[in-house]
Amino acid sequence: MQIRISWPSGHLTATLGDTPTAHALAKALPLSSTALTWGMEVYFDTGIAFSRETDAREVVEPGTVAFWTDGDSLALPYGPTPISRGDECRLASPCNVLGRVDGDAQILATVRAGDPVRVEAVDE
Repeated sequence: MQIRISWPSGHLTATLGDTPTAHALAKALPLSSTALTWGMEVYFDTGIAFSRETDAREVVEPGTVAFWTDGDSLALPYGPTPISRGDECRLASPCNVLGRVDGDAQILATVRAGDPVRVEAVDE
């Protein structure tokens, strides 16, 4: 399944995998929120809660679409965060991995804290 994430200065698509959290998120779309940033990560509240999956990870690749269960938020890292070691993408705590950004995740650098964000399913 593909989703589109839009903000005032851009948008991206992402492909979600076959995980319980990805399926639950898909059922909750569309959703609107307000962007927050933390180093080279964009995250935003989804208004929905999920349990941490057994394969949740704290260190992920740039462009990973993750769900931060501690904050009920989608987390979109595209580079180091304040707690990263070196160039890694280290999330605040283990997150459910949902999928990957399609294309270059560096477009997330155009998201500003406070930007309105919308997430919707891409019609296939």
